[in-house]
Amino acid sequence: MSKARTVIAWLVTAAVCAAASDLDKYRDRQDRPALEKSVADFTRAAQQAPNDADAQYRLALASSYLAEVALEVRDKAQAQRVAETGVQAAEHAIALRKDVAEYYRVLGTLCGQVIPANVLGGLGYGKRARDAIAKALELDPKSAKAYLARGVGNYYLPPALGGGAELAIRDFERALELDGKSADTYLWLGLALRKANRNADARRAFARSLELDPERVWTKQQLEKTPAQ
Repeated sequence: MSKARTVIAWLVTAAVCAAASDLDKYRDRQDRPALEKSVADFTRAAQQAPNDADAQYRLALASSYLAEVALEVRDKAQAQRVAETGVQAAEHAIALRKDVAEYYRVLGTLCGQVIPANVLGGLGYGKRARDAIAKALELDPKSAKAYLARGVGNYYLPPALGGGAELAIRDFERALELDGKSADTYLWLGLALRKANRNADARRAFARSLELDPERVWTKQQLEKTPAQ
């Protein structure tokens, strides 16, 4: 990554750090009302600053968190609605600034989140997710978050449409090579391992995720429902 891109990426990270910290807390306890308020707040901010790429990105990021929790509690209608809104915000951010890897990463994440709520549209969203993540990795080849996002997309995308658990596992393992302390990645690795009928390995991944983030409700639920063998 060039020096200019490195500076831009650092500025983007700094701009969203505080907001992301709150979003992490809301997601960990599956606090949908708090996430819905965050999305509403970021929507107003994005509308007031249509030429501010970071404002559009913050809306996209908050939308991805809310869509994630909606999927966790099986509210697919909300997940699809908010993810599609987030896709528009991410695309707006990219139109304003085309060289920020994180913008493409969140776009890929959001496209992946539409898939379980709209399987018939999965092929189109799956391709959009892959293209966005490929661009993120082109801009930042060592982005653990980009590999995580690609893995989530592959987890939700059926094998017949080019996804599946095995592809997801490889992506999550690559993400962990780059960031071995990502609770999110261990969580998703556990989900993919369980889908591949590797329950013992899945339990170990969930347990490691909880060591890194003890407050994540969904991780606790997944560990409890995963058989020992």
